[in-house]
Amino acid sequence: MKMTTVAGYGQYCPISRALDLLGERWSLLILRDLITGTTRFNDLARGLPGLSRSLLAKRLRQFERAGLVEKVDVRYVLTDAGRELEPILFGLGAWGARWSFGEPEPAELDAQLLVWWMHTRLDTSSFPGKRHVLGVRFSDDPHRYWIVVEGGVPSVCDSDPGFPVDVTIASDVSSLYQVWLGRIPLHHAVRTGRLEFQGPSDLTRRMSSVLRLSPVAAG
Repeated sequence: MKMTTVAGYGQYCPISRALDLLGERWSLLILRDLITGTTRFNDLARGLPGLSRSLLAKRLRQFERAGLVEKVDVRYVLTDAGRELEPILFGLGAWGARWSFGEPEPAELDAQLLVWWMHTRLDTSSFPGKRHVLGVRFSDDPHRYWIVVEGGVPSVCDSDPGFPVDVTIASDVSSLYQVWLGRIPLHHAVRTGRLEFQGPSDLTRRMSSVLRLSPVAAG
């Protein structure tokens, strides 16, 4: 498949051609979310809160024209060309984790976005029943969040859904970000009190397998 690119560097070089297509602002982050399983426009927009919906639509159209994604009903599905970007993006993430991933800046910490990212990576299949509710409480953010997993399908609530909470995840925003991204081992965060699972012991002891790390976490 021949890819259509936008005007760019004007060099006949495969790296230049790739950057013409992928080097624009937000492009790689949109592809990151597509690769990690987000397929619907509204979900992409929610996971990229600094990106306007108009620019998101423009980038998706560019990816369609370039043969990276196909729109199937209301979903954006990666083509073979799009899926082949996965080791490149994850390789970039591994490089960033090793060489440029220090302490988070305050402006990078968004509690609501973190909960949104986390909710797609929970495996509550070891919990009894068909509905599972996890509360998320931050010591340095006044908002409360609930993740409801109904029949294996997760959703995020920023108001009390009215169901009993199985386990509450308690932390500060920075610590939970760093656990989620693999910078702080979960067991270390629990042992040092930076992260706490509150609830019945038969459920809290399962949280190390329930709370799966970000797919871009190092190692």
